Amino acid sequence: MSKHGTITKDNHAALWHGRFKEGPDADAVKFETSIKDDMRMAMVDIEGSIAHAKMLSHQKLISKTEEKQIIDGLLSIKTDLLRGTDSKGKAFTVDFSAEDIHSFIEATLTDRVGEAGKKVHTGRSRNDQIALDERLYLKHQITALKKELLLLIKTLCSIAGKNTQTLIPGFTHMQHAQPVTLAQHLCAWAQAYVRDVQRLTDAVKRVDLSPIGCGALATSGLPLNREYEAGLLGFGGVTANSLDTVSDRDYYLEVASDLSLIQMHLSRSCEEIVLWSTTEFGFIEMSEKWSTGSSIMPQKKNPDFAELIRGKAGRVYGDMVALFTMMKGLPLSYDRDMQEDKSSFFDAYDTVISSVRIFTQMVKTATWNKKKMAQACNGGYLNATDVADYLVRKGLPFRTAHGVSAGLVRIAIEKNCALEELDFEEYKKASALFKKDIFELITPQKCVEIRKLTGGPASSAVEKQLDALYVFIKDNTPSSKKSDSDEWDKIFEQIS
Repeated sequence: MSKHGTITKDNHAALWHGRFKEGPDADAVKFETSIKDDMRMAMVDIEGSIAHAKMLSHQKLISKTEEKQIIDGLLSIKTDLLRGTDSKGKAFTVDFSAEDIHSFIEATLTDRVGEAGKKVHTGRSRNDQIALDERLYLKHQITALKKELLLLIKTLCSIAGKNTQTLIPGFTHMQHAQPVTLAQHLCAWAQAYVRDVQRLTDAVKRVDLSPIGCGALATSGLPLNREYEAGLLGFGGVTANSLDTVSDRDYYLEVASDLSLIQMHLSRSCEEIVLWSTTEFGFIEMSEKWSTGSSIMPQKKNPDFAELIRGKAGRVYGDMVALFTMMKGLPLSYDRDMQEDKSSFFDAYDTVISSVRIFTQMVKTATWNKKKMAQACNGGYLNATDVADYLVRKGLPFRTAHGVSAGLVRIAIEKNCALEELDFEEYKKASALFKKDIFELITPQKCVEIRKLTGGPASSAVEKQLDALYVFIKDNTPSSKKSDSDEWDKIFEQIS
């Protein structure tokens, strides 16, 4: 640092400093640095640089000796970052004074291996390098999030499997509609998370293209081999246009949209948990591990974690909107505005994956009040549709049958009783088609079990749904193989 508060060329100068006689003002450096955001991509940045060195050697742009020096140096940086000390036992971590993670790793590499380290950036720009890091790391993040979602789906299936006979009222407009089962309701939650997994899986197709070799915007005049390097990194192919590639953040926008949908689904489930936790419903009781009390009212047991997940939906939506707003007016090709992508995206991702984990444990440890749920099915005339269906099976047009059932509901309301408590004479007055077996067919259990259509609440239909969900879990479970990024993520959380 100079006496004027500027960064000099003597202390890990910026990669672009050659054009300038003096470094930027210290406040300018602080304002522009992104390392506290992009340091989480350290492992994939090293992975990308190793592959780049191999490609440069393959193309005879560096020697085999230089390739080995670069790779050995990068591997030593990775090892030291993961253990937190260098080979001499001295503390070693990311230097926050560096402009970004690429600058830090390249400067550290050059310190360790000398001139060979200066060749690692041959033929590439930070524009395609950051795009590479983001795509590599995003593939890792999608895999991690899918694992958490699949664990949530499995948890819901486990609870549902024990409750295929557990009655619960179904609602529309928050009014009693028809009886269903807790199992079907939990399978409904699960289906939303199934779609979330499917969307993430589909997004990978567009993430899985290598941008490296696109340079700043116009590729390179050097004989690089984009396809070879993409193969080394496990990409499915390379991007088609260099101008588009370095200015593209669709992969963040798309996955941020997916994250918003996930958080919305969690929020809706949590809204029901909050309602069901009330004294008025009493369907569910949260574990004390996932509840809080009141600082003034000793009796309170609040579903705060469900409320927090619900509240964090707004945060995730805000991150998504920030990304779209950042990109909406940018001309081709790269613009520095795009540096802001990481803070918004990572915040959205961190919020969602933590919400999924919390929600899974919250539901897993909850207690379900089967008696209270079953009792709730006895009010609200949930069997009115079944009265109409009874007449339809006797040959009456549905619209006419609907009117007959509605008339009986009015009489029951006037008499302050349930449909099954009405005198049979009332049914005979309403329609000669009624027989006394009507009372056997409009119990909540019968109303549920007769609905055996695909997707319905009957136990046989729900068991098929559960079977399909378990197949989905098995078919979509990613490899459990641990990566360096997994370990670094834990260290990053501690550092940050």
